[in-house]
Amino acid sequence: MKKGLRNIIWTLVFVLLFGSIAGCSREDLKKILQENGRLQRSEEREQVQDEPSRQRAEVPQIEQKEVKPIQKISGEKYAYGQLDALGQTVYDEMLSTILNHEDKISLSTTDTEVMNRAYAAVCSDYGGLFWVNGYVFTRYKKGDELVGLEFSPKYTMTQEVRRQTQQMIDRVVEEWFAGISINDTDYEKAKYIYETLALKTEYVEDAKDSQNIISVFLRKQTVCQGYACAVQYLLEQLGVQSVIVSGKALGQPHAWNLLCLDGEYYYMDATWGNNGYRNKEGVETSFIDYNYMAMTTAEMQMGHEPDMEISLPECTAVLNNYYIKEGNYIEEWQPEQTGAMLAKAWEEKRVITLRFSDDSLKDQAFQYFIRDGHIADYCPGLSQINYLEDSLWKEISFCFNQ
Repeated sequence: MKKGLRNIIWTLVFVLLFGSIAGCSREDLKKILQENGRLQRSEEREQVQDEPSRQRAEVPQIEQKEVKPIQKISGEKYAYGQLDALGQTVYDEMLSTILNHEDKISLSTTDTEVMNRAYAAVCSDYGGLFWVNGYVFTRYKKGDELVGLEFSPKYTMTQEVRRQTQQMIDRVVEEWFAGISINDTDYEKAKYIYETLALKTEYVEDAKDSQNIISVFLRKQTVCQGYACAVQYLLEQLGVQSVIVSGKALGQPHAWNLLCLDGEYYYMDATWGNNGYRNKEGVETSFIDYNYMAMTTAEMQMGHEPDMEISLPECTAVLNNYYIKEGNYIEEWQPEQTGAMLAKAWEEKRVITLRFSDDSLKDQAFQYFIRDGHIADYCPGLSQINYLEDSLWKEISFCFNQ
């Protein structure tokens, strides 16, 4: 999905203290941009091809080969756990073939639906399979009876090029992990990965290798699939379970993640983590949007629609929500406490987003700090208020990074 569907460059609202007030919500601007046709995108997903030229009308006997032990390394993987016993066996066969860079394998099923579900689960669980892009399969028949199904991965590089590419990726990942430890909390790990991807990777619709992690780590330009693969790949190495979720966002193809923090599930959309605005001179400034770092199912469904290729849990946990964890969630009117938070952000010249528990509380804060200008009581030297208002999320962002 094109990042423009969410990462809209908002026109920043300037309010001179004690002067006239004018505001524009993200929701309104989104509607305007959609009507102007700026939010269009079509993104292809991996294609599984059944090549007619490879199908055989009748084969008396499938070639017999020595059976190698199948690797079973996915017991803790989320999508793997959603398959039945046969699906898990087929998943193991496919994954073993891909990891060993083998040409083909005769599967333990003749049901193409079982094969399709198993492959979708492999792709959801493993964001780091950058050397494969889909597969082809061959049906084996004896008379009218289907007696075999052969799976052949579609490799995009040789095993040696894969090895060299992996080494380059490993070096970048090692650099990125310099700021995080395996001993940090799950929340700290998720926040670090979310911020790192937002700061180090640019959304580029036509990015090369955009459907895999090469685009993220080696090119620093990707699309939603690349972001989702990178999230899964990085969090796995930090000991946090994560899976890639595919579907639609605002009506367009999209990919994001389901992750488990402290034993509870949340959704993350790293593609939408890097937001931005333009000031009145047209200068663009970016900031990290934490709305999509640890979402509940209800929050995820405000803009996302999973395709349900894998069964998903109902996510209701909020303890690792960014605003709650960082103390930016306002549940009662305490102007002095809120003013102190604004003062700190003003001193550090950064964006601070406050989320409110209800609309009336948000409106009260808006009246007090913006319309009545009391923000000047806490931010000495402030001559104008730069803010963004989001009615959907019940938020006000104060932009002090100009």
